[in-house]
Amino acid sequence: MNIDVTLIRMLGIAQLVVFAASLLSEQLLKSAVGSGSLTEILLNVSKNIPLLRISNLVALVNCLAIITSGTLFYAVLKEQNKTTALVALSFFVAEAIILAISKIGAYGLISVSQKFVNAGSKETIYFQSMADFLYRGVDRKAYDIHMLFFCMGGMLWYYLLYRSQLITSIISLWGLIAICFMLILVILTLLELDFPPVMILGLPYAPFEVVLGLWLIFERFN
Repeated sequence: MNIDVTLIRMLGIAQLVVFAASLLSEQLLKSAVGSGSLTEILLNVSKNIPLLRISNLVALVNCLAIITSGTLFYAVLKEQNKTTALVALSFFVAEAIILAISKIGAYGLISVSQKFVNAGSKETIYFQSMADFLYRGVDRKAYDIHMLFFCMGGMLWYYLLYRSQLITSIISLWGLIAICFMLILVILTLLELDFPPVMILGLPYAPFEVVLGLWLIFERFN
């Protein structure tokens, strides 16, 4: 295959940006929202509005990075199978769009938390219902759905990557196997069967994006 080293390096950088932005956004969200009851979530958000806004902004940056990553994957791997590459790109675009939509819930939660604090103890059930819908129903559920599209796109990219022999087959196979485990985890989560032992299914993939990104950046391609 024809190798454009510049595109490959850019793909490696995009992979690292996606990893970092996704991790940072989620950590900031957890810090702003907490893990208590709906009332505690509303109170936490009202005290951590700047933190939640930064989380949302980083998530939107991640959306752009996901589309960039998919576009670069397509440019690098389309020679292997153009149709498969196009489908994979479509999955990544859908992933980014759904992730962006999920942030509507987080932004709405900011307004609801402010009104909840101002209302005092009035209409508590109403504000709890709104928080449940915006955070758990929109933000978190859409986040899980975006992960489904990520897994489907990732499976196709890593398959094409394995076929291309652009990198060592061990890393490509690692990606393929790890993303399959991740897909099972996402499906179980969407079915609300995400009991603690199931979470170990995501561990094999955790360091993969970093390893792949660094490999693409620093590997000497002939």
